[in-house]
Amino acid sequence: MNHRPNRRRSIGFTLVELLVVLAILGLLAGLVGPRVLSQLDGAKSKTAVVQIKDLEQAVELFKLDVGRFPTSAEGLDALVTNPGVNGWNGPYLRRGLPDDPWGNQYRYESPGRNGEVDIFSYGSDNAPGGSGEAADLGNWQ
Repeated sequence: MNHRPNRRRSIGFTLVELLVVLAILGLLAGLVGPRVLSQLDGAKSKTAVVQIKDLEQAVELFKLDVGRFPTSAEGLDALVTNPGVNGWNGPYLRRGLPDDPWGNQYRYESPGRNGEVDIFSYGSDNAPGGSGEAADLGNWQ
């Protein structure tokens, strides 16, 4: 009576074990995934607020050097390239003009509707209005 254990049977996982593990992983992804994604969306809004503050500081530096804010026609590009004005001592942004976290350009108005200048993003939908991640973010908030 030679009783050798079946080597094929002792190596690896059974199909049932693999299916159980996949089901558990699927449940975890379904429960944790939406929470992680909502945190990422919130991070984009916070990043936009920080970038808008940086742009606002750069606009203030432009005003100190030139004696006025960039016009709406010059826009935020005046912070990185000389628009042909006396006193320009830029670039006023170290890494160039950033896009908002959703890949769109920041908007600039001078004079602004909410202050001397308005610097803002239309949010994830790149359209005025909206709520949540699609809400407008600006330096007046």
